[in-house]
Amino acid sequence: INKLIKTNFLFNFLFSTFMYKLLKPTFVIFFLLWVYEAHAQIKQGPLMTEWSAQVDPDHPLPEYPRPQLARTAWMNLNGTWQYQPANPNDLLPTGNLSGKIIVPFPVESALSGVMEYHDRLWYKRTFTTPAAWAGKNIWLHFGAVDWESEVFINGISVGTHQGGYDPFSFDITPYLTTGTQTIVVRVYDPTDKAGQPRGKQTTHPEGIWYTPATGIWQTVWLEPVSSVAISQVAIVPDIDKSQVQVTVSATGTTANTQATVVVKDGANVVATLSGTPGTLITLPVNQAKLWSPTSPFLYDVIVSLTESGTSTDSVTSYFGMRKIHMTKVGRFPRILLNNQVIYQYGPLDQGYWPDGIYTAPTDEALKWDLQKTKELGFNMTRKHIKVEPARWYYWADKLGLLVWQDMPSGFSNGDRSTAEKQHHIEEMKAMIKQLKNHPSIVMWIVFNEGWGQFETSRVAQIALDADPTRLVSGASGWVDAEIGHIIDSHSYPAPSMPSNPNRAAVNGEFGGVALNLPGHVWPGNGGGYITVGSTAEVTKHFSQFSEDIFNYSFSGLCASVYTQLTDVENETNGLVTYDRKINKVDVATVRASVEKCLQAATLNYEFLPILPTADMAGQIWRYSITKPGDNWFSPSYDDSNWKNGLAGFGTIGTPGSTVRTNWNTADIWLRKSFSLGNLSEEALKNIRLKIHHDETCQVYINGILAFEEDGWTSNYRIASLTEAARTSLKINSLNTISIHCHQENGGQYIDAGFSTLVTPGTVIDLLITGMEKLELDSLPAIYPNPSTGLLHLKNAQRHATFEIITCEGKIIQKGQVNGDQIDVSNTRKGTYLLRLSDSHGMTTKVIILQ
Repeated sequence: INKLIKTNFLFNFLFSTFMYKLLKPTFVIFFLLWVYEAHAQIKQGPLMTEWSAQVDPDHPLPEYPRPQLARTAWMNLNGTWQYQPANPNDLLPTGNLSGKIIVPFPVESALSGVMEYHDRLWYKRTFTTPAAWAGKNIWLHFGAVDWESEVFINGISVGTHQGGYDPFSFDITPYLTTGTQTIVVRVYDPTDKAGQPRGKQTTHPEGIWYTPATGIWQTVWLEPVSSVAISQVAIVPDIDKSQVQVTVSATGTTANTQATVVVKDGANVVATLSGTPGTLITLPVNQAKLWSPTSPFLYDVIVSLTESGTSTDSVTSYFGMRKIHMTKVGRFPRILLNNQVIYQYGPLDQGYWPDGIYTAPTDEALKWDLQKTKELGFNMTRKHIKVEPARWYYWADKLGLLVWQDMPSGFSNGDRSTAEKQHHIEEMKAMIKQLKNHPSIVMWIVFNEGWGQFETSRVAQIALDADPTRLVSGASGWVDAEIGHIIDSHSYPAPSMPSNPNRAAVNGEFGGVALNLPGHVWPGNGGGYITVGSTAEVTKHFSQFSEDIFNYSFSGLCASVYTQLTDVENETNGLVTYDRKINKVDVATVRASVEKCLQAATLNYEFLPILPTADMAGQIWRYSITKPGDNWFSPSYDDSNWKNGLAGFGTIGTPGSTVRTNWNTADIWLRKSFSLGNLSEEALKNIRLKIHHDETCQVYINGILAFEEDGWTSNYRIASLTEAARTSLKINSLNTISIHCHQENGGQYIDAGFSTLVTPGTVIDLLITGMEKLELDSLPAIYPNPSTGLLHLKNAQRHATFEIITCEGKIIQKGQVNGDQIDVSNTRKGTYLLRLSDSHGMTTKVIILQ
């Protein structure tokens, strides 16, 4: 009967009528008021997850919400509250509100029972504190309220808060009376009418912008504490010194207050130490068990307070012994976890739910997303412009996932106002403060793709100062400001690799392959950057992209983020449907592709160019914009009537291009002869194609199809050759590469070259020519190599010129050969390309300076 009363209005009516005939009218009135007061109903949304049926409207999300600072005595205030829309000049309501809402689900969500948007709201409920709490101070906690809130207890305002993503608390003890207490919460959320941080929320959802999440959207709860109580515990592990630093913050302290910290490994006590609240308490952690994605070990912590020897408060927490930093390893900046190079690969995780919007239906659902990420083989996830409830990070800590944490973006119609900028900074600082203890979080991302971006250097420095133990990315994609540990590129659909000699290169977004599965799609036009028709096609694209990432990793790429874990409203480019019911890829295949990329960090290889592309040093190609004969890609084809042009070919302004020869027609055909010199068997086996095509292209080597791809790239990528084409390559002899590129719309570009994987320090002699056939012995040899001061040349012509080029394509030294030597004594040690030109042609050699 109770279940029917909650869910069936007709039953309520019939049952009430029956009771009216049997019982006194006063009891019937009481009964109807009880039904009205106690129960709200979940609504049916456009799409629901399987967990929505497990939500108890009277007791949703019953788990303790703050595992990093947990107390045993508490009261969960989630459940049915009264609510009603508000106006700017409303007085504090004193009677019942007009509707019911299930807290903590946003008012727009099906799980809230409302499914309406209002920028202003009133919330109301009553509670009674347990008798056992007598004499205690009562703290009222809110996990998060979007965006501005004011809290009233028994008609008196106890405080306001601005910020949609951070928790806040009030000591409500002075405002309590005898018996039943009343809470009223006023909410104002301008969403896209102002420039406060809001992520992807909009009042007009479409494309990549989603339904708002207004009001209370995380757990509300009460705790009884003593007058001397713990307010915060900050934990900083140091694996290099085998210690952990703990700072206990507390209220009501005196000179006689002591904080005691106990570190435990299961039932075993690792260390115990006492100190003064507010000061560092440093505890040894000998033979530490390190936290990592493959071994997410967590130490337990018990923190207690005493006042003149009497216990006043105690909380439990935990930490992981782990270190994250960036440093140069060989030629490239690399990211290290626990002092070991690690490649990070993970999905973009936006944390949206079709039934709960910002709030997962249950704790099991919250955990499921992270478990699915691990199941797919990933070791990292990027939490995209949203901050999750504390339990999400708890599960990331427990399961072992590295987390990149975005600061939610803010927007306004013009430049952000001074107040809006300050909101961004203050909310970012609050985000860092509340999440600093979680070992899973390894990077803070200050801005995303220029959205509401301002004064990047200043704001990023604030993040660096707030947490020197983690990596900071000043901007993920688009507008870089040369600050922080990270240089980040976004590219769709294929991955890309940025380059910076002092910062770790990551590909912060790529992918976006859409698959619409009827019955599992949000109403509207689902899509992505490319749309396919089957799970097999999504899997194939993912595998191809992962092969690119594997190759990029040897050129310095440290991490990559695939868009995205799940579909979100009108974006259907997830690895899983929005309702979390269907995998849109073959899990085993994806996992194998991911694991191959993760293993790249353990391989002692690096890419060296053997036919440089235009971003490094433009090569001369034969080209034609008139359709040639059918045999145009054959090595024996006569291209003597084609033009000569310097790569790359295209139109100025095409993203990622280095245009040296204009090409603005629909098609272009390219040919070039090249020699691999005396390439080793291993280097020959590891040859890859480096290519930037806009748009569709086919590449042939010695007349055999080596690479074919539709669409366009936004930068150079490294791709594998077909096995038949790779085995056709000949050492110490001329080979032919032939390319056709077709343009449909927008910018256009084509350029290609070759690189090979070698062990660091390998020396390769290369001969790069135009189309004319040259004798291999006609160009000078270079020795000694490695060199410490002077490079000597054998058979060099008097007027030969040289260029020394970094492996990133920057010319750092050039001039005319002085007799038979080149002075490199002032050039920093490392690996370079040396390009020599004389009347015989051009030769390029890899040189090592040490």
